[in-house]
Amino acid sequence: MSSWAPGSFLDRLEPELQGKLLALGVTRVISSGRRIFTEGGQDTHVEIIQRGVAKVTMSVGGTEQLLAVRLPGDLVGEFAALTDGQRIATVTACGEVRATVVQQSVFRAFLSRHLEVASEVTATVGRRLHWANLRRADFSAFPVPVRLARVLLELVEVIGEPVEGGVRIAVDLTHAELATLIGAVDDTVQRTLRGMRDDGVIRTGYRRITVTDPDQLRRRAEEAL
Repeated sequence: MSSWAPGSFLDRLEPELQGKLLALGVTRVISSGRRIFTEGGQDTHVEIIQRGVAKVTMSVGGTEQLLAVRLPGDLVGEFAALTDGQRIATVTACGEVRATVVQQSVFRAFLSRHLEVASEVTATVGRRLHWANLRRADFSAFPVPVRLARVLLELVEVIGEPVEGGVRIAVDLTHAELATLIGAVDDTVQRTLRGMRDDGVIRTGYRRITVTDPDQLRRRAEEAL
């Protein structure tokens, strides 16, 4: 049984192709808080996360905004590798991350030999664009409590860790980062989280959220559907 996140890039490849691709690179361990890629950087290699979680952020008006989280089995850095462009976002390790570095020329050559992998890279980019479009649609279609419930539910489903009394989201998230994910202001997110906590839906700690009532969270996420 693989340790890749369900639906991740590696999870969608046949085991033989997974092994061949990983064998092309050098695996390294990245300490918590260290940048894997830096927005505006000129490097063009890709990295495949094997263990751990990373945040994807972008600077907007001088403020770091959270765009997404990447999980075991996810490919990162593919845009620069395929376009020869600069890095469009910063990727930072959340806790210790183990990742395999594959140089651009090697990665491109592998894709040319294995068209099914190239197709999966294209599909990965498409799914990420689709996710971003859904978030933007949510901004206008749903109120903040529903948007926040939907994002928390997604995070629980992909990076939830069972703990005593609930399921903890296995990545540190600030109120500001949650706000950028759902297109809200920090104060509104804080009030909404406080309401969820008072209602027994979540338990919060420093940058940590534990969902104590997943069923109620799901009802709130589906409230306007």
